[in-house]
Amino acid sequence: MALENASSPSLSPPTLFAHLITIASPSTIKHAISNTAIKIKNIALDDPRRVTHSLKVALAITLVSMVYYLQPIYNGIGDAGMWAILTVVVVFEYTVGATLSKGMNRGFATLLAGALGVGAEAFGSLFGPTIKPIVLGFLVFFLVGAGTFSRFIPSIKKKYDYGVLIFILTFSLVAVSGYRVDKIIQLAHERLSTIIVGGLTCIIISICVFPVWAGEDLHKNMVKNLEKLASFLEGFGNEYYRVSDGDKSFLTAYRSVLDSKATEESLANFAWWEIGHGKFRFRHPWKQYLKIGVYTRQCAYHIEALSGYLHAKDEIPSEFQKIIQEPCIKMSSETGKALKELANSMNLMVHPLSSSIHIENCKKAVDDLNTTYKVSMVEDQWDILENISVIAATSILVDIIKCVEQISEAIEELSKQAHFKKPKDKTSNEAGKPHILHRGAVKPVGVENEQELVTVTVSSGDEVLHEART
Repeated sequence: MALENASSPSLSPPTLFAHLITIASPSTIKHAISNTAIKIKNIALDDPRRVTHSLKVALAITLVSMVYYLQPIYNGIGDAGMWAILTVVVVFEYTVGATLSKGMNRGFATLLAGALGVGAEAFGSLFGPTIKPIVLGFLVFFLVGAGTFSRFIPSIKKKYDYGVLIFILTFSLVAVSGYRVDKIIQLAHERLSTIIVGGLTCIIISICVFPVWAGEDLHKNMVKNLEKLASFLEGFGNEYYRVSDGDKSFLTAYRSVLDSKATEESLANFAWWEIGHGKFRFRHPWKQYLKIGVYTRQCAYHIEALSGYLHAKDEIPSEFQKIIQEPCIKMSSETGKALKELANSMNLMVHPLSSSIHIENCKKAVDDLNTTYKVSMVEDQWDILENISVIAATSILVDIIKCVEQISEAIEELSKQAHFKKPKDKTSNEAGKPHILHRGAVKPVGVENEQELVTVTVSSGDEVLHEART
């Protein structure tokens, strides 16, 4: 016991006092405040919408607090006004879709649960004061159990989980508290009214004051993910074969795509609740974004496997690597260009047309690679085991091309469902422009000092368009 106390790292009172003085010194406090201020500033600069959201919540709470502060309103509602403040606290979310989801769920759940609570109270009164507690207990047991079980149903859990939770809470409060309260209908009416006031305040401020749309965030997130994959693939070929040395940040940017599933599903769920806004119509096909997200993550997983070969590559490329270098670089760059075109078409919300050209170029590069591989294996007799990593990396590139083709098909389907605009036809614009004739000098070959008269005449039918003399 004595040895244990001797070995414990306890501080003596003078040492502890000196340590506390060091922590509480003005320089230490100033340094801590400075670091905290820098962190807060970085968070605000990273997304300024966070600042506006904080101000919007503060505004909503302030407005709803008037229910308590203004005596005429308080006389009509009383202590039930606290439910309006609680509603703002739990309903107001960062995006419009999330706020609408919680607000609508809370409003309808409160209305339904309040009506059932009043009905349960009236139904229990039919059996007399002796049997009434048993009837109410049975109804609470049955409805709460059924509501809790419904939260396990995927379709309900996805969109209405919060509503079911509020239904259970409100029904229990009304049914149980109504047993001791005479004015049960007035109690339900006051709570429903204040909850509606709080919910409407949240929804109006969320939509009208610097709105943050979940659908718009989902759309931009998809575009950014495609651009990250495109940047990796465009630079992979040159990096693998050490053709160029430059910024290598693109080699790790794709990793955020691997963990994007939860964010995309949450944004798509909230976007379903939103009204039409900006370029997005009401009932925009948000489910198609989830399909695109699945294919994008599959592509990112292939890229994750492909990036491992960047660290495992030989210092000196083999002869086999040099032979297949050109088709491999072309496959990688054309795949990246296709993804970049798809990202650009999504961003501008136009039909993806030029991406198919790059995908066809990828397929031609695969055919060239296959031909080169067969010829070199027959003529040069390469050892497969020595070049197995090169063959594996090439095989992953081929799989990535298939993923990009699936992404292209999914975006094409999205463009049809969302009625994307058709891109302007450059050939038709050029056809409508008049041809401009340029003036030039013609000098005979082999004539140095002699000066000759050369006349160039351009005519159309009987009309002379241009005549030049030298």
